[in-house]
Amino acid sequence: MSNQDRLFQMPFSKLYPLYVAKAEKKGRTKAEVDQIITWLMGYDEAQLEAIEQSNVEVKAFFDQAPKFNDNAKMITGVVCGVRIEEIEDQTMKRIRYLDKLIDELARGKKMEKILRQ
Repeated sequence: MSNQDRLFQMPFSKLYPLYVAKAEKKGRTKAEVDQIITWLMGYDEAQLEAIEQSNVEVKAFFDQAPKFNDNAKMITGVVCGVRIEEIEDQTMKRIRYLDKLIDELARGKKMEKILRQ
């Protein structure tokens, strides 16, 4: 099984706390992580909370997003040594978009810039 397959099959509830921990370690909040996920994916707070308590796989979480933000294409750069714009697999591209936004949050960027406003 490839690393990508393992990631896709992992419950999002295992990945989510890693995003929160990364943000909190740098003085940011869980609420800011949730705001980013809501902006990018279109989930509301209740949906996000339900997913946190469930075994929804990472692939399903990203593929079944209620309203993936059109401005996500403005997210560019390198994450984990890979240029986001060159990623062909749409699910992996969406995962890297979120990774990039959480990285920006942890680096202290203002929320307006992170949310491409």
